[in-house]
Amino acid sequence: MAFDYDLFVIGAGSGGLAASKRAASYGAKVAIAEGDLVGGTCVIRGCIPKKLMVYASKFSHLFEDAAGYGWTVGERSLNWEHLITTVDKEVHRLSQLHIGFLEKAGVELIKSRATLIDPHTVEVDGRKVTADKILIAVGGEAIKPNLPGMEHTITSREIFLLKEQPKHIVIIGAGYIAVEFACIMHGLGSKVSLLLRGDRILKGFDDDIRVGIQDAMSHHGINIITNVTGKGIEQTPEGLKVAFTEKGKDADTTLTADQVLVAIGRAPLLGKLGLENAGVKVVNCEDEDLPRLHGYSVNCAIEVDEYSRTNQPNIFAVGDCTNRINLTPVAIGEGRAFADTEFGNNRRVFNHENVASAVFTQPEAATVGISEADARKKLGDDNVQIYRARFRPLFHSLTGADEKVMVKLVIDKNTDRVLGAHMVGEYSAEVIQGIAIAVNMGATKKDFDATVGIHPSTAEEFVTLR
Repeated sequence: MAFDYDLFVIGAGSGGLAASKRAASYGAKVAIAEGDLVGGTCVIRGCIPKKLMVYASKFSHLFEDAAGYGWTVGERSLNWEHLITTVDKEVHRLSQLHIGFLEKAGVELIKSRATLIDPHTVEVDGRKVTADKILIAVGGEAIKPNLPGMEHTITSREIFLLKEQPKHIVIIGAGYIAVEFACIMHGLGSKVSLLLRGDRILKGFDDDIRVGIQDAMSHHGINIITNVTGKGIEQTPEGLKVAFTEKGKDADTTLTADQVLVAIGRAPLLGKLGLENAGVKVVNCEDEDLPRLHGYSVNCAIEVDEYSRTNQPNIFAVGDCTNRINLTPVAIGEGRAFADTEFGNNRRVFNHENVASAVFTQPEAATVGISEADARKKLGDDNVQIYRARFRPLFHSLTGADEKVMVKLVIDKNTDRVLGAHMVGEYSAEVIQGIAIAVNMGATKKDFDATVGIHPSTAEEFVTLR
């Protein structure tokens, strides 16, 4: 059978872009469909605009720290409109850049949503086209709880487009998006209240990271309220009234704010894809009590094997819609591995082990490998050795700020291998990125000990831990 395309990609985010360009480089005829800006969550409403706002938010702390070094900083204020406008301009510039990359690679861009009709056919831009292989790379979307008044709230999609800076913002959530925006908005001068369902932020991260960041956030002045059960949100003349119950209290508590950001998590964006038309299997959809996103339970994901192949032999999926590790570099890696395997005569799988990640809070944190708790669960307490240091960094010896750095190694006692490396402090992402190479290569504690540190630096603490 003759097909219109060798590969049709649904979704021009990180995974779809990487896969389409790599496949086209092997001579495949490729089309990619996107109904939104090209670039996906990371470029449009995630990593890039968020990191730009992180940079902006740090200046308020630097102004204060400068006094300890003899600088006099005068009156200062934030021009919110300028910040939001310039960030948005950069987002659109990057989106256009990605369109140029597609053109250079010979990939046809179709600016429209695509829906599966059958295993080899999609409907896009009012027509039906066929493809030998189809790749689904639609990413995910922010979810909201089933509570009254959620229509008055915003998500991480809308926060980049606010016309005015909130004087007081309530953030609901405990994951990295929630805590990052809590630090961003606090640094930009807004009053921030963070509502957590449990005791600690950042479930799944090493406990020393969780404690280190949460304590620092509270110390900086972010109002963190733990063990909360949400009741709902009401629009009032004074603003948005958020009602919730705190553990151990009989009466409801309320907060009134200008904006409420819901950041309780993200879910694969599976609605209106026509997965049922093509017989594509989804998993983890059974819990009917969970919130739903376009008809699907938020735990639903496209089932794939190690080669990102669905139950349909010619349909594949990469990135957040598969709900494996929802990070931009992972989606890119999965997309390239798919293209190499299917079009480059280089059959390979993407390695999901020891994927480093960072949380761009203030202070920053980063991690690679497994946590102390997971290591103890996997190997037993007697087989795990922990090396940890917590100290005030040299920079703050003159500022007087009560800031702490934490560095930590998790070691397998039997092999001396480094199983995990964790850090809280400035430039954590930059430091852990380098350490991730060593961890992936199977470095031991003796290898770290044999490495000469760069002095004075925070990173040298990883090779001097005793």
